[in-house]
Amino acid sequence: MIEQETQTLLELLRHSAPNDSADALDEVSDQEAAEALQGLNPIMVQQVLHEMSPERQGEILAAVPTEVAEQWTRNRQYPEDSVGWLMEAPVGVFRPKMTVAQTIEALRKLTKVSFITYGYVTDHANKLLGVLVMRDLMLGDPEARLEDVMFKELFMLEPEMELTEAMRAAVNRHYPVYPVCDEGGHLLGLVRGQAMFEAHAVEISAQAGSMVGVERFERLTTPITRSLRFRHPWLQINLATCFFAAAVIAAFEDTLNRVVLLAAFIPVLAGQSGNTGCQALAVTLRGVTLGDLQPGGERALIAKEVTLGLMNGILVGASAGLGMMAYAALTGAEDGLALAIVVWLSMIVSCVVSGFSGAVIPLALRKFGADPATASSIFLTTATDVVSMAVFLGLATILT
Repeated sequence: MIEQETQTLLELLRHSAPNDSADALDEVSDQEAAEALQGLNPIMVQQVLHEMSPERQGEILAAVPTEVAEQWTRNRQYPEDSVGWLMEAPVGVFRPKMTVAQTIEALRKLTKVSFITYGYVTDHANKLLGVLVMRDLMLGDPEARLEDVMFKELFMLEPEMELTEAMRAAVNRHYPVYPVCDEGGHLLGLVRGQAMFEAHAVEISAQAGSMVGVERFERLTTPITRSLRFRHPWLQINLATCFFAAAVIAAFEDTLNRVVLLAAFIPVLAGQSGNTGCQALAVTLRGVTLGDLQPGGERALIAKEVTLGLMNGILVGASAGLGMMAYAALTGAEDGLALAIVVWLSMIVSCVVSGFSGAVIPLALRKFGADPATASSIFLTTATDVVSMAVFLGLATILT
């Protein structure tokens, strides 16, 4: 049973960012740190170890069981957020010629130190041949060989698979544990379904913050100085992009002075184009995260979002144009029809550009190896604001 101090430390680690967890583990003994890490989701273990110095990593690896240390070390050779990062050391591995009675006797000893859900049958080269279900073992002939009672229709994951890909492959199976094998079918480790779904849930929860420049590992318990360091650079970038939009408005100062009521519709235009872009961005990120976006489907996605932007721009622009005509009539302004046409055309162009940007920005970030969700909304806001202001005020200058 986990001691109270270790349990308290484990709860702290579960609700802390990896770098904060690494700092916390520096303050406890090697044994306490090792016990706490073994209670975490395997992908969190890798993230915490990554934040530690090589010396501290070595101290903790020396304090855990040898097979656990070897598995953690092997896992680090695979990409982050892959199945390989989630692997646990395989337990309950047997040979095909063993009898049911021999296997049950071995399991009695193994279950005292490990939690075993399935047994695995491998050959002398560690190639996975079959899976043992405990019910079949308990009810089977004690003298029967494992090769005769094992389940031979295997489902396995590969260590290089992304979590989203593994989730799609396993979603209708609901197995508590999945074997992980290389291309040759050799058993490398085990992944628990609960750990896989927990890790994927963390990735999804990080997206909302990433879109506005919040670091993916920031938590409620993250110290204020570290939160400032995470967030502030993106706010400086956002401020710089706002200056672009301000420069566009300044370039049309004469038009605004001549037709003052245009200023009242700038927030309307910016808000509608921004919402259109965010809708496209949300759908694109969802497609990337869930694996719905297949290779070669980018053009169809962009075409769809541009078409939706055009259709929404026409409809919303018509309503906004009527609003401009009514506002011009109430204020006694001239050229009400011309201003309505300016609003309508501007809304169409802005929504088309917003739909295009909402789809292209995350795809471009992914192509360049960046997280598609990282500060996407900041870049999107810049694109939509600058284009919508320039089109709106440019058309007003020409048509009024």
